Amino acid sequence: MKKFGPVIAGVILIAVIALFGWLYFADYLEREKPSIRTDQTLVSVGKQKNIGIEYTDNRSGLSIIRVEITQEDQTRLIAEEMLSKRGTSKKLLPVTIDAAVLKLKNGPAVITLSAEDHALIKNRSVMTIPVQIDTIPPQIYPLNPLNYVNQGGTGFIVYRTSKPAPVNGVYVNDVFFPGYNLLLQGKPVSVVFFAMPLDGSNGRTRLTLFARDDAGNEARSQLSFHIREKKFRSDRVNLGETFLNHKMPDFQTQVPELQDKPLHDVFAYINSTLRGKNDQTIAAICSTSVNRRLWDGAFLRMSNASSTALFGDKRTYYIDGKPYGASVHLGVDLASVAQAPIEAANSGKVVFTGDLGIYGNTVIIDHGLGLFSLYSHLSAIETEKGKDVAKGGKIGRSGLTGLAGGDHLHFSILAGGQFVNPQEWWDPNWIANNVTNKMSF
Repeated sequence: MKKFGPVIAGVILIAVIALFGWLYFADYLEREKPSIRTDQTLVSVGKQKNIGIEYTDNRSGLSIIRVEITQEDQTRLIAEEMLSKRGTSKKLLPVTIDAAVLKLKNGPAVITLSAEDHALIKNRSVMTIPVQIDTIPPQIYPLNPLNYVNQGGTGFIVYRTSKPAPVNGVYVNDVFFPGYNLLLQGKPVSVVFFAMPLDGSNGRTRLTLFARDDAGNEARSQLSFHIREKKFRSDRVNLGETFLNHKMPDFQTQVPELQDKPLHDVFAYINSTLRGKNDQTIAAICSTSVNRRLWDGAFLRMSNASSTALFGDKRTYYIDGKPYGASVHLGVDLASVAQAPIEAANSGKVVFTGDLGIYGNTVIIDHGLGLFSLYSHLSAIETEKGKDVAKGGKIGRSGLTGLAGGDHLHFSILAGGQFVNPQEWWDPNWIANNVTNKMSF
């Protein structure tokens, strides 16, 4: 028996080693804690807050995940999930924190996120997030009357909120124009430029100030205003073979699916689909702006130039007497001599230079607070993206690139990513009455 003792001891030792090895490699003895992360930074919680939580454990897998909130020493369970099967390495848990259901008061609270894994000795992770429960929406106070806004024109509002509201601005029907927070005469205010639709009417168009605080509380305030109707021209544009033969092949090379298409079909595509894509690109470029005013005074009009087309002109295109689409002209066409020098209409920062489909060679300048100017069909671009330009600074030369039939400058103004009538911005009286006078109180 004695001679088998060492053998038995060796077997037992091997078995123990094997057991511990199995436990280790099967992740029962792993000591790695689960990880927890949220889809947003939590600072405050309003009436309802939706958050997404990602729990991860790549070793033994998740066992228990939990979300709780504590206020005044009372803990409420928000969500809990038991994962009895080993091997769940990742779990996405969407939760809603409802202040009324959880009977939370306005004031401080702590959200606790926790997770355990399937290890023999449970590894546990805990994340605590101090938050402020805030169910009171901000209030919005317009500081100047809106007076009137022209169809197709620019509106401007100065307002303040009763508490910080990172998201604020104005809705024109369902289109949102973001506001910009700044100091005017040492006072914190918000300002917003917005575009009035060409077909805006006093009966159908709604203007609504909007504000959302950090907690997600929202406030809306209807604005009183008057829309001035304007008459816009309607033009019939006959497209001849010379124009089609000269312009359409360039677009065919840019858009492969237009190869071997009849030229009138190429034009129809360019005028509708490509025009829409180009305008979307422009809106995206003009969606973010410098949070300060870069411009000063009336905008410059191209010198010694005549207007060949106006903002809001409604064009119907004909080829061989048949209609091939329509468009609304979203700028003013200015013509002088061929390759005339083009100047920045006001000071600002260049945010785009390059080819832009139907607009051809284009320069876009950010003037701050959501206001932009656009210069297109240029024969040459003589500035670059990121450059600060002074009012009257040379940025290029007129031309006929893009869908232009002759040498000219297409000049546009955009407010909040939407085209507005540039003629207002050439008028110092309009600017004083509708913008600058409202910025002093």
